[in-house]
Amino acid sequence: MAIYAVLRRASSTVLPLASRRATSFASPLASRSALTPSSSSRTFHNFLINRFRNVELSHMKITTVARKSFATKTSADVTLTQVLDSEINCALEDDNAQREIEIPDDFPFEIEDNPGERTIQLKRQYQDETIKVQVDIPNVGPEENEADDDDHEGEKQGYEASIPLVVSVFKGKSGASLEFGVTAFPDEISIDSLSVKQPEESEEQLAYEGPEFNDLDENLQKAFHKYLEIRGIKPSTTNFLQEYMFSKDNKEYLEWLKNLKNFVEQ
Repeated sequence: MAIYAVLRRASSTVLPLASRRATSFASPLASRSALTPSSSSRTFHNFLINRFRNVELSHMKITTVARKSFATKTSADVTLTQVLDSEINCALEDDNAQREIEIPDDFPFEIEDNPGERTIQLKRQYQDETIKVQVDIPNVGPEENEADDDDHEGEKQGYEASIPLVVSVFKGKSGASLEFGVTAFPDEISIDSLSVKQPEESEEQLAYEGPEFNDLDENLQKAFHKYLEIRGIKPSTTNFLQEYMFSKDNKEYLEWLKNLKNFVEQ
């Protein structure tokens, strides 16, 4: 019993001393952290907030720059716009683009001209017939010359204008028509083709349309020319149409340039 009491007193003396020594050797930082744990966590929290805020701002700046780069027109767009402006100014200087063509009093057809379309439609009544004509914009090609090239060496080659027409003559209520393919030159009309069109014909059918017009008998060719002449297809009519279609071509070209420029500038 005496020995047990001695050991008990010794242990009670040593343990408090060891505890105090352990406390005295503890890290000052650990001690401060233990005393004020909220200040350290608050600092780290603020650091994370600032870090994410900086990342977000950087991302916003990159996005803004990217959007601006896509919105900015390229040098090719700017160059194209400048060239279009130059072409528009040249077209405006052309008198045919501004001049209104007066229709002669004796012109036998009504004119249907829709802006934006390359063709115009003509229509008239002749006895019991309805005559419709589709007129296309002019073609300008080299003028044919049968003389030898050596005889005209160094001379400027001439050009001749022509307009294509499709003339349809309708009779009665059947819907059938006699259709002519015509090329109108100044003071001259050339018939390229003719055929009878039936309303029930399918586009897939290959109907026989007769021989080439120039292969027909000469008297038959003259008779068809006279047939068209009394229905209004004559040089006085086609010469006016040439002037009218040249003016229309210039006007349509000007509007086409403006539409291109508006699209590029969007």
